[in-house]
Amino acid sequence: MTDDKTKPPAEASSIWGGRFAAGPDVVVEAINASIDFDKRMYTQDIAASMAHARMLAAQEIISAADADTIVSGLATIRGEIGSGDFQFSRALEDIHMNVESRLSALIGDVAGRLHTARSRNDQVATDFRLWVRDALDHLDREMKDLQAVLLRQADTHAGSVMPGFTHLQPAQPVTLGHHLMAYVEMIGRDRGRAADCRVRLNESPLGSAALAGTSFPIDREATATALGFDAPMVNSMDAVSDRDFALEFLAFASILAVHLSRLAEEYVIWCSHQFAYAKLGDAFSTGSSIMPQKRNPDAAELVRGKAGRVIGALNSLLIVLKGMPMTYGKDMQEDKEPCFDVADTLQLCLTAMAGMLGDTTFDVERMAEDAGKGFSTATDLADWLVRVLGLPFRRAHHVTGAIVKLAEDKGCGLEDLTLEDMQAVEVGITDEIFAVLGAENSVASRVSLGGTAPASVRHAVAAARKRFLDEG
Repeated sequence: MTDDKTKPPAEASSIWGGRFAAGPDVVVEAINASIDFDKRMYTQDIAASMAHARMLAAQEIISAADADTIVSGLATIRGEIGSGDFQFSRALEDIHMNVESRLSALIGDVAGRLHTARSRNDQVATDFRLWVRDALDHLDREMKDLQAVLLRQADTHAGSVMPGFTHLQPAQPVTLGHHLMAYVEMIGRDRGRAADCRVRLNESPLGSAALAGTSFPIDREATATALGFDAPMVNSMDAVSDRDFALEFLAFASILAVHLSRLAEEYVIWCSHQFAYAKLGDAFSTGSSIMPQKRNPDAAELVRGKAGRVIGALNSLLIVLKGMPMTYGKDMQEDKEPCFDVADTLQLCLTAMAGMLGDTTFDVERMAEDAGKGFSTATDLADWLVRVLGLPFRRAHHVTGAIVKLAEDKGCGLEDLTLEDMQAVEVGITDEIFAVLGAENSVASRVSLGGTAPASVRHAVAAARKRFLDEG
């Protein structure tokens, strides 16, 4: 923008400089400035300022005409920033003073009335809460979209048999649909944590001023309502110093990042030549600069790697806050960049993971073949011994172990043993045992609530669509 009125005044230190005879050193100015990152809170800052101005007029602290002029000027600034026609100044330190300086240039001395009965301490606390609230709402939509893709694949593969693993060793057959539904539940808990965080942060600090409140007859309930908060915060010292909401946001984010990392790790394994359970399309695969045969799941690896970045952000803010006395310290300026970075990182990871899931072709024949390997129906054999022969489970476990050892020695699967082989271990076994030794029979029998039977998976998908997607 070329209009000279948008340029910051030369005496930038006038925002707080009445106490000082000289301006700050250039290094202090550089370390003190936050405008390079907190300018992304401009919509929240302007919304809070508009609500504050209207409240001041309603309480007859400033005139209605002045409030209208202030609100109109703020709307102009919001448009200028949104269109990119705004010149930010590091000398003005932060988004609050950049907006206020521009407002002065637009409407003159009337702009100075806006800061009546507030401080930058309650102003930034309010703006940051509004920003985190918006970030939570946006991430919730992204998590919901990921759940929708997981549910579509789970429904498609409700009956696709695959190995279930513990210790990354074949354990019991499951279905791919059941496996994917585990992540639907995990993301559902993440959405619950985000919703809980939103409830606790949704109280307004505005009107707490620097730390002790104000002597002006303000209406904090009015500004809280105007900004969509449930209520004002009840202690002014807590209001300006609290960053629990940022910690809780980062804690929720860290757990979500871990869940995404676990799913990404499974993708890396499933896409490997040794497993070959999944194949990503070209849009989500990359190649090698030297090995032309390679198809690398780089997006999955990066989602896995970025979990460390998110967890690190939580640790950094915990360390910043652990030694902070009441109430506000400039240390708190370090609260925003971790949250901004984490919100951007998670949005990218959620979008990438949803894209990968939608772009994946699963080799159901390969998975079904592996599902029967590694004596994965041994538990079904033990359960049959308990259910049909009435053996105590510990005895059934011992008998099954002996039969597994026999099959291992013969180099065959459990279903390839003869009835005579098994009767040599436990005489009561009948040929009915073969009905439970196939992988498909195994998964079909797991009809307990939360089990892997295809019918149970389809029921779980339908129920999850109602719970999480508001469908049906």
